[in-house]
Amino acid sequence: MVVLTAGGKQLSKAKRGAAGVVSHYSSEQAGSKLMAMGVLPGSEVVVVRKAPFGGGWYVKVDNFYLALREEEAASIVLQ
Repeated sequence: MVVLTAGGKQLSKAKRGAAGVVSHYSSEQAGSKLMAMGVLPGSEVVVVRKAPFGGGWYVKVDNFYLALREEEAASIVLQ
């Protein structure tokens, strides 16, 4: 599900240890890629680690770990 409305918090703005539930995606292209990787609306996401200088994100999604690029993390909107 891709919703292009304001509201919620982007995963890329969350701090280490922050948790939330995926509400929707702000980008259709990134949303379809994330859904194929198992990051579905309703999934619980926890920020495990962030690389410095705008690098990648290491997150726990439900019961598996995943590395994301900055663009992918920015397209995930949390409840």
